[in-house]
Amino acid sequence: MSDQPKLAVVINCYNYESFVGHAIRSVTEQGRTDCELVVVDDGSTDSSWEVIQETGVRAFRTENRGQPSACLYGLEQTSAPFVMFLDADDELKPGSIEKIIERLGPKVAKIQFALTRIDAEGNEIGEEKLATSAYRGREDLARQVLRTGVYRSPPTSGNVFRRDVCELLRDCSYDTAVDGVIVFAAPFMGDVINVPEALGRYRVHNRNKSGLGRKPDVDVIAKHIRRFEQRMEHLRKIIPTAAWNGTLVEAERTYYHQERSFFLSIASGHRPRGGDVMRLLMKLMEQDFSIKNKAGMAVFFTLASILPMERAQNLLAYRLNVGNRSPIGFLQLIFKGA
Repeated sequence: MSDQPKLAVVINCYNYESFVGHAIRSVTEQGRTDCELVVVDDGSTDSSWEVIQETGVRAFRTENRGQPSACLYGLEQTSAPFVMFLDADDELKPGSIEKIIERLGPKVAKIQFALTRIDAEGNEIGEEKLATSAYRGREDLARQVLRTGVYRSPPTSGNVFRRDVCELLRDCSYDTAVDGVIVFAAPFMGDVINVPEALGRYRVHNRNKSGLGRKPDVDVIAKHIRRFEQRMEHLRKIIPTAAWNGTLVEAERTYYHQERSFFLSIASGHRPRGGDVMRLLMKLMEQDFSIKNKAGMAVFFTLASILPMERAQNLLAYRLNVGNRSPIGFLQLIFKGA
């Protein structure tokens, strides 16, 4: 095994004293000398820094400037050609680094893998699958981004990026997370490898940055829409530099934008206009979703647009829940108070 680092793992932490030790040990206990680990404490106000120091790993403490700044600082402290930004509340599974490193190569821009969801205590509560089979490619994903602005990708901790892709983060002052533009720019810069096996654990708890699973927050949804628009404008500048031909769709014409606009209407207590709902349903039918998912989403959009507002908002909160959902739970919300 070569001592030359092939992969850098940057753990960014802000007030995760209960979890950061687990994240660090999930890397160090794999015993890889070709993987460098750096932990960046982003000005935590709890005991995170003390927990980090106790592990003896290479670590830095900075002023609180947010996840992108912490990750960029960590990036600058490493030299490996590929980088993983591991959230301090997530973990890698044993043997995962070996499986990642064996797939690395100069033409690879990104590796993504499934994650097993765990609760705050570390109990498994489900698995998020990306695809039923492994694949490697770029053209299909690039065309999908041009057409829709997105493709299916795991949260931050389920991605590994080539270093030059990570450098795009330096122009992402509009974003509050690192799993934004670099995810969708990757296919224009090299191959994307999808690993259907869950190589990591994604912790679902009441402090997840997404805030999903709680009562819909108008400001949060509005910020998501605005960030998507800014990311699309950023992509529009990146794509030509990657020598890629094609025109990126306007943000307002994407399913993501129309879906989030629907969410915003419901969260704001406004009934979506019938024409907007019909356009959203038509856009839904164009998506590369399973028939089951399309049917479920169509039912959700239709019911949320006609139910009393309080029940529509409860449905939206349930839809945005990152935990387990079920048809029974969905029906209970529909008929609650009916």
